[in-house]
Amino acid sequence: MKGRLIYVMGPSGAGKDALLGFARQRVTQEPVLFAHRYITRPSGNGEDHVALTDEEFAARSALGLFALEWSSHGLRYGIGVELDAWLERGCTVVVNGSRQHLQHALQRYPFMDVVHVEAAPEVLAARLGSRARETAEQVAARLARQAPFSLPAGVRLTRIDNSGALEDAGRVFVDVVRGAAGFGV
Repeated sequence: MKGRLIYVMGPSGAGKDALLGFARQRVTQEPVLFAHRYITRPSGNGEDHVALTDEEFAARSALGLFALEWSSHGLRYGIGVELDAWLERGCTVVVNGSRQHLQHALQRYPFMDVVHVEAAPEVLAARLGSRARETAEQVAARLARQAPFSLPAGVRLTRIDNSGALEDAGRVFVDVVRGAAGFGV
């Protein structure tokens, strides 16, 4: 592969989608692509994805149309195989991934850059509560679940605290994307 893969992950409510949107608006001249996710959930709530039914997702999976796919919280997530074509053409590609799926992603893309987006527990709780997608009990259970991850030696990890202003964390993330794309920060 000629391009670079940036795998963004972190707990629900950390602001991954907000950071991706922030960077997408500011990284327009570089050969950087932001892969969309296919999810078995209706669109909306600030999350940029392609909504699929369970049957549509299963059909695409059976046809080998996902470069990466995983299940979490009763939903299925996928990144299309166009990811491989973009990387082969030398693009830097940013994906919104999963901590639980990290080891599988590293098996396929061992040289990817990993970005872990974090936020203070009270910030996570407030953001998840404001989404109104889950009950208070479901939010509490989600916050109690710590998805551990480990990285093999040599994998680049950047941690970004997105507890404060989006612009602060966003500038750090834009610098990471531009750096991976080979452009100065």
